[in-house]
Amino acid sequence: MENPSFWEDAGKAQETISKANELKSWTLPHQEIKTRFEGVESLFPDAEELGDEALLAELSSELVEIEKALSSLEVRKMLSSEMDPKNCFLSLNSGAGGTEACDWAEMLSRMYRRWAEKRGWKVEVIDRVEGDVAGIKSLTLKFTGPFAYGYTKAEKGVHRLVRISPFDRGSRRHTSFASVDVTPEITDDIQIEIIPQDVRVDTFRASGAGGQHINVTDSAVRMTHTPSGIVVSCQNERSQIQNRETCMKLLRSKLYEKEVAAREASLAAMGGEKKEIGWGSQVRNYVFQPYTLVKDTRTAFETGNIQAMMDGELLDDFIIAFLKEFG
Repeated sequence: MENPSFWEDAGKAQETISKANELKSWTLPHQEIKTRFEGVESLFPDAEELGDEALLAELSSELVEIEKALSSLEVRKMLSSEMDPKNCFLSLNSGAGGTEACDWAEMLSRMYRRWAEKRGWKVEVIDRVEGDVAGIKSLTLKFTGPFAYGYTKAEKGVHRLVRISPFDRGSRRHTSFASVDVTPEITDDIQIEIIPQDVRVDTFRASGAGGQHINVTDSAVRMTHTPSGIVVSCQNERSQIQNRETCMKLLRSKLYEKEVAAREASLAAMGGEKKEIGWGSQVRNYVFQPYTLVKDTRTAFETGNIQAMMDGELLDDFIIAFLKEFG
């Protein structure tokens, strides 16, 4: 990089810098962990010999922090797929259960938003369709942050709720379902060809909050990709042009994921792969009554602290368990 001719080819120079930064993102944390551990290792014998309880406690605390840093680096190592570093779209759809299912979808949306915000990601509502009585029929969120897709992809599938319904006068126990889909945001470095004639564009009046403007103009956009049957919509922006752009990004992302899924299914069939996590598979059970339990059906990881789970505080534990087994 210090060579004067380095910047003669700006594109190649930028590519080299990106590769160097990627390597640094691995080597620097590794070196820091190694240095910290060697520091503890050198001080521990003296602290034991002197019986310095305060120093021993400090060194033990440092070891715990080193272990957390190492675990975080190990998780990053699992996120090695091309799409893992990308931003992503998370789509929620209520399933069987009527109003109860719409309320369940709303509860999940709150859990995911809190979880993403705790990670420092930007959260945007791309599209939202309200339930007839309560909750939501569907919702699309965009998460913008480091490795958003790599972490969030673990949530794909059907999520099942068991609880005493607040909408049932007889206080009976109900079972409800909501499906979660996650797609990476496809940027300009990945080429996905979309033929304009294959896309039908419909505009309509947006619903929900947004003042007078959002309800009196046809600013919301729905795109239907005829060959694949994929339908996407956006009503988040006030401008129809902005909603069209967001819709096209979402459509490109879903088409790319469909292509990748087809390739993976083909490879799995050729290799006799039995482990498949697809749309419609029940991935997690959430039980509120008669006991409290959240259990992942793929990894058997579980917790009884359902309130912390619904507050987005324990979701990382389930995701890491998933990545260790399937990542």
